Amino acid sequence: MEEKVNFTLVGVFVLVLGAGLIGGVLWLSSGKSYSTQYDLYQTYTRESVAGLNLNAPVRYLGVDVGRVRKIALAPNNIEQVQLTLAIERGTPVTVDTQAVLKTQGLTGLAFVELAGGSRDSPPLHAQSNEKYPVIKSGPSLITRLDSAVTSLLTNLNRSSENINALMDDANRRAFEHALANLEILSRTLAARSAMIDSSLSNAAHTMENTARLSDELPQLAQRLQRSADAFDHMTNEFAHAAKSANGTFDGAQQFTSTTLPEVHQLVMELRDLTGSLRHLSGELEQNPSELLYGKPAAKRGPGE
Repeated sequence: MEEKVNFTLVGVFVLVLGAGLIGGVLWLSSGKSYSTQYDLYQTYTRESVAGLNLNAPVRYLGVDVGRVRKIALAPNNIEQVQLTLAIERGTPVTVDTQAVLKTQGLTGLAFVELAGGSRDSPPLHAQSNEKYPVIKSGPSLITRLDSAVTSLLTNLNRSSENINALMDDANRRAFEHALANLEILSRTLAARSAMIDSSLSNAAHTMENTARLSDELPQLAQRLQRSADAFDHMTNEFAHAAKSANGTFDGAQQFTSTTLPEVHQLVMELRDLTGSLRHLSGELEQNPSELLYGKPAAKRGPGE
């Protein structure tokens, strides 16, 4: 004897069970099971979001803090992509926080990285004309590498063009001529190396003699000065002796009238020589090169 089955009760049970399963899934996906609340934010980027999927992780310094809820073109700017982010409440999203696209490895899935927020920055809030707070976006690593490589290639191209423009036929010939002149000069210097060494040695000896002469000139001038003083003293003695014997010795008068002027002239010349030697000694002490090259030409005044 077959048992009767109440299909109505079975149908109600299946409907209740299905509704419970759907409600549980929705409850778990919304995070209510863990009492976690999320705040919605938006960010805009001009980069390609290839590899970024819905429910992709949002990380703050590497820690999962949310998910990507929506990916769409910006309503007022088709050059930008609008990302809606669900971020756990309490995450320190400040006005200087940046959202950057990153990938797990070179070919991995993309995710959104939050970084750059400082401790003293105020929290980020929505503006009056915005539905959600807008997080500033920063360039990704791929974008920075692309910019750096593009700039490097541009500089290399510009440098190669400048080198090609510089090394034209005329400049190449001039460069070859300069190299040939340098080769001739090096050969000439090598052939006359002994003469150059001898000239340098002679110049060194000359400078030593000049220094020795500049040291001895003051002593020579002092000796001549003492000689002149001795002659002057002797002249005065002769004159005094001649005056004391005036009227007695005619020879003394003749000596006084003829010899003493010549002695006086000799003394004056010795004094002039002493002054010249002192002047020469002073100039050589200040500029010893005058002994080799002579005095430099005097500077001309205005209008000469």
